[in-house]
Amino acid sequence: MRKDIKIEQVINSEQKSEIVKDVLLDLPEWFGLPESTQEYIKQSQELPLLVARQENIILGFITLKKTSEATCEIHCMGVKRKYHRQGIGQKLYHEFEQLAEETYDFVQVKTVDEGHYEEYDQTIAFYLSLGFKKLEVFPTLWDKWNPCLIMVKKLNKDS
Repeated sequence: MRKDIKIEQVINSEQKSEIVKDVLLDLPEWFGLPESTQEYIKQSQELPLLVARQENIILGFITLKKTSEATCEIHCMGVKRKYHRQGIGQKLYHEFEQLAEETYDFVQVKTVDEGHYEEYDQTIAFYLSLGFKKLEVFPTLWDKWNPCLIMVKKLNKDS
């Protein structure tokens, strides 16, 4: 993992949307539906967002969304293709987890179920490597060609 990568929280709404737009447009295999991508960009303005940077270059981001009193979710996460498999996603997630542990007991993430797209199979493997477990598949939550897999993880709170 590269040591010159900084993870920081972004507060400014306009900066958040620019970061999300910059990263998601680099990942059309995961974020190729324009309406959905625009919704992620818009929603990111109101959510806690962590960005990974190397000097002034944006490498990736992650957003946190409250889903219940005890649970938050990875609302959206992306690392630019050029920086995949360099530990940036792991570093983003670990900072996200520290932030989440202050308030929540569990974290969840929604992704496309295995066996439909190679890119999402890689995404599932990434989350499994972080300690997530498969919870349930909702075959038509999004649509029938994108069955939603919910993955969960218990956070290790100090208290």
